[in-house]
Amino acid sequence: MTSVIQKFARLHHVAIFTALTVFGLAAYAIGVPFLDLMELKTIDLRFQSRGGIEPGGDIVLAVVDEKSIAREGKWLWPRSKFTELIEKLSSAGARIIAFDIGFLEPDSGRLLEVISKIQHHSRQTDPADRKLDAFLESLKIEANQDHRLARAIAESSSTIVLGYFFQMNPANAPQLKEAELRQHQQNIHHSKYNLERYSSTAARTVPLFQAVYPQSNIAELAEAAAYSGYFNMLPDRDGVVRWLPAVLQFRETLYAPLSLVSVGAYLQQPLAVYIDDYGVRQVRIGTMQIPTDEQGRILVNYRGEEKTFPHLPITDILSGTVPPDRLKDKIVMVGATAAGIYDLRVTPFGEVFPGLEIHANLIDSVLAQDFLHRPKWVAIFDLLAILVAGICMGLILPRVSVIPGLAAMLAIFLGYILFCQYLFTHHGLVLNIVYPLSVLLLVYLSITAQRYFAETKQKRFIKNAFSTYLAPSVVKQLIESPESLELGGEERDITAFFSDVQGFTSISESLGPTELVDLLNEFLTEMTDIILQNEGTVDKFEGDAIIAFFGAPNFLADHATRACTASTQMQQRLHEMRRMWEAGGKPSLKMRIGLNSGRAVVGNMGSASRMDYTMMGDMVNIAARLEGINKIYGTYTLIGESTFRNAGDQFACRQIDTIRVVGRHEPLTVYELLAPADAVADPLRQILDLYDRGLQAYRQRNWDLAIDCFRRATEIDSTDGPSGTMLSRCLAFKNDPPADNWDRSYDIRVK
Repeated sequence: MTSVIQKFARLHHVAIFTALTVFGLAAYAIGVPFLDLMELKTIDLRFQSRGGIEPGGDIVLAVVDEKSIAREGKWLWPRSKFTELIEKLSSAGARIIAFDIGFLEPDSGRLLEVISKIQHHSRQTDPADRKLDAFLESLKIEANQDHRLARAIAESSSTIVLGYFFQMNPANAPQLKEAELRQHQQNIHHSKYNLERYSSTAARTVPLFQAVYPQSNIAELAEAAAYSGYFNMLPDRDGVVRWLPAVLQFRETLYAPLSLVSVGAYLQQPLAVYIDDYGVRQVRIGTMQIPTDEQGRILVNYRGEEKTFPHLPITDILSGTVPPDRLKDKIVMVGATAAGIYDLRVTPFGEVFPGLEIHANLIDSVLAQDFLHRPKWVAIFDLLAILVAGICMGLILPRVSVIPGLAAMLAIFLGYILFCQYLFTHHGLVLNIVYPLSVLLLVYLSITAQRYFAETKQKRFIKNAFSTYLAPSVVKQLIESPESLELGGEERDITAFFSDVQGFTSISESLGPTELVDLLNEFLTEMTDIILQNEGTVDKFEGDAIIAFFGAPNFLADHATRACTASTQMQQRLHEMRRMWEAGGKPSLKMRIGLNSGRAVVGNMGSASRMDYTMMGDMVNIAARLEGINKIYGTYTLIGESTFRNAGDQFACRQIDTIRVVGRHEPLTVYELLAPADAVADPLRQILDLYDRGLQAYRQRNWDLAIDCFRRATEIDSTDGPSGTMLSRCLAFKNDPPADNWDRSYDIRVK
């Protein structure tokens, strides 16, 4: 039965890990939102485990912070502030000035309106006053803040990169006229990729991030700047900014972000995008390759927490307190960080992170060529990891117990995490963690649960099947080691036990069926309990006969001693029961026992659907013969020589004879088991001594001495069966001696 259960369980294990592995592969291929979200969280944990990276030193942030607002006035600032900022940064030698601020509307121009009214009035009142008109005209030029800012941009020794954003949600887009859309598109033409390469006609239809319309800088400023780039960010569904879109499409044109445009301007290299049939293959700045995913997103390799890059308050730059060497040849990112005037960004390093600094992180990683990336082959590796995780658990768990199985699962689980973390930290590779580990856990939990329920069922079966004729300790061992119940057998050293009730046929004839059953059940219950108490195994009952063995399925090094102990206890208990039966007018029962120790085959014999746990072998047959030979010598417990060698020194034993039984050529020396060694009374000791002397004389053919010893023994106890038997045999041999080649053994002609 257990063999069938285990074979079924193994097939079940294979089915489980195969199904779950296939499920994991399919889930990875189509994506499971919850698992994908968990994978994103593991990226955050990898950042935090890695810690910060020292930035390269090419980038500083000119920030509109609380200090700057306190000194320069509330936001929004007039354009004159930024005109002055550009002049200060340019004079300090900044190489790139990139604005994470959009100049999306014209300046209010109220002063300009006042000057225009004054000029109009002066022309009406005194048209000849040309000096006043020229002066007012010059004031108008100075009051046009947009014009002044445009001139500062155009004349700056630094390269200016203006920022803008794309409206991505159609629901939020106003209804713009075509002329307005064309003007916006013209304003951002400096943001276009210098080169767009498609591998095929089909590649032109690849779905990319589509913008609804650009919210561009005003035309005068847009034309003054040689570069521009969008500062859109597309957070993941949990709100964390991990990626920046390197490619946004508006109509048929592809545009680059503020960060990449700034790097291109800094390196004076063109930007190129390459698109295959499956999506974006790569983005380049000159010969520098920037890895993206198929949608054209770049995984930002964050350098650390907020303010990893230097934050310079704009008010300090305007006041001249920032040393020029902190700005010289730098990429200066201009943006807002003051609370309340910028969108809070959530990143792997924190929940409050300036968007300005996210762009700085990407710029620094591009300049350092220090990318996080998922090459195309990583998807194949992820699939292999899922497959290997499922197979490993499926192969390991059925072959080991619970603790080693848990240890193996944890070793693989933690080892894979450490492996992925190592590749992330030292090589920038982002492997999928969640899907392989999910399959690992699912296979482990499923197989462990299946094993638990199967083993519970198996233990229940074993307990129900064996608890009635095995000791509780033996049943416990079988439950812990059910493999011992395989159909078939194994060779074990055991002691076989056979017993039978003397004269049971005549007793059964004197009792009614009910009385007989009650008497037999009472007898068998008491005897079986003693066998089980000594950790013996009851093989079967055959009417009044008990067949049992010691040493299987549980291993007992002292199986012979336990068998002898059980036999003496059974005879003692039966002696007590006879007194009770006699007092109650019931027949008295006497029991003959045969014990023999040696190597036998024990195990489940029968068929896969019906089996008995039993013993087989020559030593078993000898034990059965010894039980019957008790009749010849008038004994009640006979043991074989191997049992005597293993346990005889702990018991009072009498060597009875050397016999030759039917079917065996080799003679056997048999012993009578009497009692524990310390429980022998003096009369019995005298009988044992006389019997031993008589047996020696018998074997030396000294019939007279033998007869004298055996007769004296019977005089002490006339019921001593062995002495009476040997006395009769010696008297017969005295008249008719055995042949000269007699080997001192006696042939037993009956089975």
